[in-house]
Amino acid sequence: MLLGMPALPTSPRGVGNLRGDETFPVAARRALANGQLRANLGHATQTIRTKRAQVVGEVAGWEALREAGSQLKRHTMGDLETYLLQLEEKVTARGGTVHWARDATEANEIVTRLVRATGADEVVKVKSMATQEIGLNEHLESQGIAAYETDLAELIVQLGHDKPSHILVPAIHRNRSEIREIFLREMADVDPELTDEPAVLAAAARQHLRRKFLSARVAISGANFGIAETGTLGVVESEGNGRMCLTLPETLITVMGIEKLVPRWTDLEVFLQLLPRSSTGERMNPYTSMWTGVTPGDGPQEFHLVLLDNGRTAVLSDAHGRDALNCIRCSACLNVCPVYERAGGHAYGSVYPGPIGAVLSPQLTGVEDNASLPYASSLCGACYDACPVKIDIPSMLVHLRNAHVETHRAEHRLPSAESAIMKAASWVMSNDKRWSAAVRGARAGRVLGRKRGVIGPIPLPLADAWTQSRDIPRPPTQSFRDWWTAEHEGGQR
Repeated sequence: MLLGMPALPTSPRGVGNLRGDETFPVAARRALANGQLRANLGHATQTIRTKRAQVVGEVAGWEALREAGSQLKRHTMGDLETYLLQLEEKVTARGGTVHWARDATEANEIVTRLVRATGADEVVKVKSMATQEIGLNEHLESQGIAAYETDLAELIVQLGHDKPSHILVPAIHRNRSEIREIFLREMADVDPELTDEPAVLAAAARQHLRRKFLSARVAISGANFGIAETGTLGVVESEGNGRMCLTLPETLITVMGIEKLVPRWTDLEVFLQLLPRSSTGERMNPYTSMWTGVTPGDGPQEFHLVLLDNGRTAVLSDAHGRDALNCIRCSACLNVCPVYERAGGHAYGSVYPGPIGAVLSPQLTGVEDNASLPYASSLCGACYDACPVKIDIPSMLVHLRNAHVETHRAEHRLPSAESAIMKAASWVMSNDKRWSAAVRGARAGRVLGRKRGVIGPIPLPLADAWTQSRDIPRPPTQSFRDWWTAEHEGGQR
């Protein structure tokens, strides 16, 4: 089967977690009203930023590492078909089975069929954004198969009947008191005297999951990296739950986006330095698990690799947007983004929140299905500075905004309000006399700002939506042009 066939160029609607029920502005406005949420996010992102700055500052060649990571990812995406076929060949040679999934629907069906073939009705899971993207847990549940998250943060989200709000720390929007309440409510075997000390909460989760680890016959994982040269898959994590899932069950099913490839084993030298420092602020990951096919008598005796497209080849076809696939899911861009820090991940409506989600989700679904996300940014550029593989997110956001504007223009006979304003501004600015007259006329706005020194809400069509959340500086008594004329041209006379 060919990946990215024209009939399904983007992720299908009605399945998975790439589209929200609300636009970003609506969801963000509600999130901004939640003071506890903002406090939780502010504390967590500040802590991660501080740790990251310390460990990145230790690396004299950090910028060279970033450049190496960027070039390796671009090279791989430029010859992805070759490396995917090489990966399939190597996995198969080592006793694994490779399945190609064109979209979320096919991937869910493949995994369900594989689980049923084992006779199991429950699975344990390693933290995986790919399976969240396709809505695998929900699909398995609809088929009578229980999926248990084993990552602590994912477990908190699952028990809280919640959704992840961060790439690295899915429960970043919860504080420890809230987590304690979730555990007391949802865990049948928890001590009723449970406190909210982090070590105590972790011990409760460990006890809760122990039986699942020891009894599960099937595990499902994602993959941080797939190595084409050897057919090796890799997962990096901090708790050891991944190691338990990857070694104890009889059957292992890995769902991996096709962009997670690296060509050679030695390429990990670059990424295993970039990823932990950029994500958790650690010099190295506590647990790095690598496996290649099946080894008789050691670990799972049946291994399946599901290679997921789900809109990725459509992203590859866009020369201006394809670098979004270079993302190594470190979440550094989320932790420095002023918009994410205030609105949180749920406002994005996608499993991929923050700056990278604002460019990746619209491309995977088609821009019009996530048209508000490219505008969920101040374009400050902090995300580009933090990205370990140098993804130019700000430029990509502008590109996607333009794509949305052009689509709207093609589908609507009447211009949007914004387009009409921009066209009028262009007409004024294109003529010296018109511009000078407009600048002088703007002085009338001083009347609106005479009390506060700035212009606040203006209850007029078009102006109301903008000024309800923004103050406009009060126009000066003298424009720059008038000042220049008085100081220079007037002096020459």
